[in-house]
Amino acid sequence: MLVTGPPGTGKSTVADAAGEHLGAAALAHDWAMSGLRPHAELQRALDTIDFGHRHAGWSILSALARSELRRGHDVVLDGVARPPEIARCRDVAAEERARLVLVVTECPDAAVHRGRVDGRRRAIPEWNELDWDHVQRVRDTWVPIADPDLVLDAGAPVSQNLDLLYSLLDHAPGN
Repeated sequence: MLVTGPPGTGKSTVADAAGEHLGAAALAHDWAMSGLRPHAELQRALDTIDFGHRHAGWSILSALARSELRRGHDVVLDGVARPPEIARCRDVAAEERARLVLVVTECPDAAVHRGRVDGRRRAIPEWNELDWDHVQRVRDTWVPIADPDLVLDAGAPVSQNLDLLYSLLDHAPGN
């Protein structure tokens, strides 16, 4: 399963809930990349490559997902995946004979979205907290994802979104 969307739209909440529901590992891009932060030389190298941080993080998540799938386990990936990362996840799933369930989180109302971001603290070691300027830049360049299995609006109650998620997971082929 892949949960994607702009920052601050509830991806991690949804991914963690899906992981609990499925008994699966929930692997987040931010956590994977936070493990690389203490290595200044590596950070400088990633900074010199277009989208170096994004590519490195999704490479790590793809490898970990493949490992889980080969062990016969479900896995949930959490991150701001754009079409190239989604295609990579679809390829890994196909190669490992697994079905990719694609969930997109969104928050069309900018005021609600900003309210979700301002003052939020995730406390991921070695990782920066979100700020609205960064989120706004992502919102400005975000391209709607084609063919998701489910789209969840962060403006709706969390319980409503999780009910929709659990219904999808419980009725997905193979369950």
